[in-house]
Amino acid sequence: MGPLVVPALRPRLPRLKPFHRLQVILQHLKMSMSADSSAEVLLEKRGCAGVITLNRPKALNALNISMIRQIFPQLKRWEQDPETFLIVIKGTGGKAFCAGGDIRAITDAGRIGDRLAQDFFREEYILNNAIGTCRKPYVALIDGITMGGGVGLSVHGHFRVATEKTVFAMPETAIGLFPDVGGGYFLPRLSGKIGYFLALTGFRLRGRDIQRAGIATHFIEAEKVAALEKDLTGLKSPSKENVADLLDSYHMKCKLDQDKQFILSEHLDKINSLFSASSMEEIIQNLKRDGSPFALKQLEVMAKMSPTSLKMTLRQLREGASLDLQQVLTMEYRLSQACMRGHDFYEGVRAVLVDKDQLAKWKPATLEEVTDEFLDSCFKSLGSSELKLQ
Repeated sequence: MGPLVVPALRPRLPRLKPFHRLQVILQHLKMSMSADSSAEVLLEKRGCAGVITLNRPKALNALNISMIRQIFPQLKRWEQDPETFLIVIKGTGGKAFCAGGDIRAITDAGRIGDRLAQDFFREEYILNNAIGTCRKPYVALIDGITMGGGVGLSVHGHFRVATEKTVFAMPETAIGLFPDVGGGYFLPRLSGKIGYFLALTGFRLRGRDIQRAGIATHFIEAEKVAALEKDLTGLKSPSKENVADLLDSYHMKCKLDQDKQFILSEHLDKINSLFSASSMEEIIQNLKRDGSPFALKQLEVMAKMSPTSLKMTLRQLREGASLDLQQVLTMEYRLSQACMRGHDFYEGVRAVLVDKDQLAKWKPATLEEVTDEFLDSCFKSLGSSELKLQ
C-alpha cells in the first residue's frame, strides 16, 4: 500500500494572503522536491499546468488510498491557485494509465473488518467528485489500460485523450462488484444502450473506438502524447477554449484508424433493443430469443458474472440515468458497502485475481434467487455512515 499520509478530508486552515511571490516559489520548490521518482504519485507544477503522474508501473498504476490522499488536496490547491490554469493527469510505464483500484488491499481489509474497506471507497468517490466539479480544465492522457478506478480518474474531467494503446473496460461484474467511480452517471448517458452493454458484459473497447463510443473526447497517436503534454504545459494563461482548440488540432491531424469501422457498429441495433429491458431476466430472454452469434456470445459472457452484480448494476444504471454525479456517488457508496458485507466480491477477487482459476462460486448462483428485497437493502441509506461529499 505504501506509506499512508495524513487524510485530506479535514477542513483546511484559513488561507494566508493569496499567493505572495515567495509563497509561490516555496510551493514550487516543495513540489519539485516531492517529485521523487520512487513515489507512487508525482505532483508537479510545469508551466501553466499542475501535472499528476501515477507512478506504480509494475502495478499498472493501480490506485491505492495513499495516492488518493496525495492527489485530492493537491487538486484542490491547484483549483484555487491563480497561477495554475489547467490540470493534466497521466500514467508512467507505457502500458497503463491506471488499471483500476487496489482491489487486493480492499478485499484483505474487508475480510477482517478493517476501516480501509470504507475509507478507500469514500475517499475515492470524493476524489471522483472533485474531478467532476473541478473549475480548471482537466486533461486525462489515457494512454494504455484504463479500467475501473482509472476510469474514475479520467471520465469525469473535461477532456480525455485516448491513443491506439488505450484499452477501456468496466469489468467489475466479473469480480462480484459493480461499475462504480461514477459509472452509474456516465454509462447510461452514452449513446443508446452502449453503456448498459459495457457495464453488464465488461466488454473492452480499444483505441479510436473509445472516442467513438463517447468515453474519450479526443484520439491521437501514442507517439504524440509527449509533444501534446509539452504544448499543453506551454500554453500562456489558457482558457478552457484554448485547451480545447489545442486538443482539437491534435485530434484532427490524427488519421490513424480513421477509416476503420466502430467495432460495435454492426451490433448497435441489437444492443439498443436487447439491452433496453427493465430486468436482467428480460435481457437474458431477449438474447436467447434473438439467438444470433452476437447474442449467444453475450449470454456466454454474462453466465460467468455474479448474478447479484448483474442485477445491482442494471438498477444502478437505470436509477443513475436521472441522477446527478453527486447523487450517483452517494448511491454507489451504499452499493460498495453492500458488496463489502456480502460474499461475491471476495469470491470474485479470489477466482479472478488471486487463484486465477476463473471458477467463481457465486451466492446466490442464479438471477432468480437475487430478490428485489435484497437489492432494496443494498440501495438503502446508510444513515450516519452515508457518503458526505465536500
